[in-house]
Amino acid sequence: MENSIGVRKRRNDVVSRNISMVLENLLKQYESSQLPTHGRGKPTLIKTNILIRSMGPISELDMEYSMDCYFRQYWRDERLSFRGPIQSLSLSIKMLERIWRPDTFFYNGKNSYVHTITVPNKLLRISQDGDILYSMRLTIKAKCPMKLHTFPMDRQSCPLIMGSYAYSSKDIIYQWMDDGSVTFVPGMTLSQFDLISFPYRNQTIRRREGDFSVLQVSFNLQRHTGYFLIQVYVPCILIVVLSWVSFWIHREATSDRVGLGITTVLTLSTISLDSRRDLPKVRYATALDWFLLMSFFYCIATLLEFAGVHYFTKVGSGEIPMDEEEWEELEKEEIVGADSGETFEEVTPPISTQPTRRKSSLVCPIVNDPSSPYNNRRASSYQIPKCNVRNTVEKMTQTEFKIPKWQQFVYCLKGDDNFRKQRQREAAALNGSDSSGAPLHVNSVSLIDRTARVFFPVSFTFVNICYWMTYFMYQDDFEWENAPSNTLN
Repeated sequence: MENSIGVRKRRNDVVSRNISMVLENLLKQYESSQLPTHGRGKPTLIKTNILIRSMGPISELDMEYSMDCYFRQYWRDERLSFRGPIQSLSLSIKMLERIWRPDTFFYNGKNSYVHTITVPNKLLRISQDGDILYSMRLTIKAKCPMKLHTFPMDRQSCPLIMGSYAYSSKDIIYQWMDDGSVTFVPGMTLSQFDLISFPYRNQTIRRREGDFSVLQVSFNLQRHTGYFLIQVYVPCILIVVLSWVSFWIHREATSDRVGLGITTVLTLSTISLDSRRDLPKVRYATALDWFLLMSFFYCIATLLEFAGVHYFTKVGSGEIPMDEEEWEELEKEEIVGADSGETFEEVTPPISTQPTRRKSSLVCPIVNDPSSPYNNRRASSYQIPKCNVRNTVEKMTQTEFKIPKWQQFVYCLKGDDNFRKQRQREAAALNGSDSSGAPLHVNSVSLIDRTARVFFPVSFTFVNICYWMTYFMYQDDFEWENAPSNTLN
């Protein structure tokens, strides 16, 4: 037993001495500054493959990505060929300083480094015929120019471009090792993206010094939309729907409706700021920006809708009192009809019996009254023919819808003081009682509110359908990103 162990030790010692002698002989006349094919009139062929262990994070803010990989390069240097019982030699990384190796760099790299824990993670292996394997573990951080027009339904192509820094294609040619030159560790996943494909190619680019051989691989990624659906889209839709609750709140509840509208706008502002926090300040609007702007528009439109209801239809609703001077001014107004010559007087409620009467309301459209200045340009103010309350109500009911809707809308938008006074007089007349003594109520649900209850949900649903169809059907094609050759010296 002891004899066999001693034989093995002597054999290993002989092998070690032989290896040392082989290396010394190989490096005795070796010139590390010369290419392996120097003087032969052909370039040195560098074959490469990559095994990617992990990828990420992918930063939209800095437009960059990182990955941890094993980067391997193969070439043949016949000056290092040897004969002996050993097929290949695994050497210390100190040998790298004594032999020639390619000056490979990453064209779009930003902050790549070799792992050095616990020692520099490098491997050097030489075979008998001079084939050399040079492997290292790298963390590569590279630029990834992104187009965020369709964010967060976007697809990105992140390139990795590598080649020689100093040697042109006359000296070095880079090639991918084989069809499986870019591989991934089984089970590797990305947090925000799906890896769709990773095509790679050999390429020759032109620089100021000449043509250079480069290798390129593009990681084609598609973003997950689940996070944004849960955190942005669904909350925005619910907030917009919540703002529509004001259409069912009585128009006299001013503080409730205004408070609800302002709360929804402020909540959308918070969501908007939070969603833009990790995005670069690009000069164009993304798909998410358009959706947030659309949500803002509907919430603000809800506030403006109530402003219209409040200004045009909530006159004398019991919330804004009418002072004595206003009533006296209305009592003194008279008008003579230009066509019929009939004298019209204002119909006013008995102030003495109702000293606390306040402005009543009426739906925005103006009554098609012959004495209205919209029908008689020579009239100086808005009046209603002198008659009893019941006849006035019946006349207004019969003539209200004769004016086209678009014209009624124009009257509403003008915001004329005379128009408001006309509303006040009509409200004052209608807030009396009919011939049977029953009170007349005109401050019911506004026509604007009834229209908004249908228009807002229908239009928002239609806009959403167009939005999602547009961005899901439109997808950018993956394109190759060329090396930035013009910026190299």
